[in-house]
Amino acid sequence: MIRILLAEDDDVMREYLSRALTSAGYHVTAVDRGTEAVPYIDSGTFDLLLSDIVMPEMDGIELAQHTARVAPQTQVMFITGFAAVSLRAEENVPQAKLLSKPFHLKDLVREVDALFDSADRSHQQ
Repeated sequence: MIRILLAEDDDVMREYLSRALTSAGYHVTAVDRGTEAVPYIDSGTFDLLLSDIVMPEMDGIELAQHTARVAPQTQVMFITGFAAVSLRAEENVPQAKLLSKPFHLKDLVREVDALFDSADRSHQQ
């Protein structure tokens, strides 16, 4: 089962995203800030970090950079509602996918599915 670490500081959004991804068949661990995500990332057991960018203590870009250092096999997808922040994310973590708020939960699931469908195909070749 694909394991997703969800870092989102908005309680309602975190719950919605977690429910949608769990319903789609993913194993989701959800945290409310980047610093809380670090020990999970350090364990190296996640396939995807799905992170808001603007969070207290440690933002999503810093978290993604930490992930690239300690768990390079973990893919990264950002979710954000701030256009300027998304440009900063693209500059600092160019390999990460970006999903802009607002989005429909079906769009999120479709993006995550596509991420792992293409990863599965590349491993099979």
